[in-house]
Amino acid sequence: ALTTSLLGIIPPLASAATPSSIASRFETPDLVIQSPSRNSEINGVDNMFFPSWLEGEWEVKQTLVDTFTPQGLRFVGGPSGDLSIANKSMQEQRSKIGIPVNLKIRFVKTKWGVVEDRVFNLRERLDGFAGRRVVASVEYADVGGSNRASVLALGGTDKDPLQTSVVRFKGPAAQKTFLVAHGGEASTSGNTDTWAGFEMSRSIFALTNQSTAPPITVDTEVIWLLNRAEVVDENPVVIEGKLRLVDYLNAQSDVLYFEAKNRAVSISDYVLEFRKI
Repeated sequence: ALTTSLLGIIPPLASAATPSSIASRFETPDLVIQSPSRNSEINGVDNMFFPSWLEGEWEVKQTLVDTFTPQGLRFVGGPSGDLSIANKSMQEQRSKIGIPVNLKIRFVKTKWGVVEDRVFNLRERLDGFAGRRVVASVEYADVGGSNRASVLALGGTDKDPLQTSVVRFKGPAAQKTFLVAHGGEASTSGNTDTWAGFEMSRSIFALTNQSTAPPITVDTEVIWLLNRAEVVDENPVVIEGKLRLVDYLNAQSDVLYFEAKNRAVSISDYVLEFRKI
């Protein structure tokens, strides 16, 4: 029921990216929020599937190269659109330009394709970008489109990653993240060494103490463009690429939601280097 309600409140104003348009989302700041993927309700095993050559564990260097606010600073001032918060947030983000963050990232093979090990990767990313250990635990959560019972019934294993995760932080806070849209494509030129993909997620962040502060809901799109840069015995040992992190306002949390008109309010661009472990 929760998954259905979450999907239902995202306005269907933009079609999900077509195969020829995913990589082009790096070329413009004028991005519109992706519509929900309806295939997630079919069989209970839906997920974001990556190219087979990404399977394994990687040392990843992720470096911020640019960050900007397409609609102006006040749109990144938190739920109330506070300009002082926006200035402080962007100053902090810009101070990280050119500084690499080193991570270990894992992709695993399932019966249906290669997927992220979200439990492992979420901890790595959250701790890595915080510069300290902030995560107490990460676990998967069942939803209609991706749940353990369906995975097992259709021949999967109890270790296969699901698409929904719950993070509990060392402070009194927790975050639940739902995958609401996704897609991937090989190069339109037929080059199987290049792949582009996107993932649209909704995260609900809430305090877990006695605070009466309402939960904060955030809509975020991650866009990848990856290239097998070095291959040994047909297996990639180095992958290079870029990642774009796009934030949108949410009707449940942001006073400027209607003014933003479902368009991106914050964009951060990174370069990526994967080295096989």
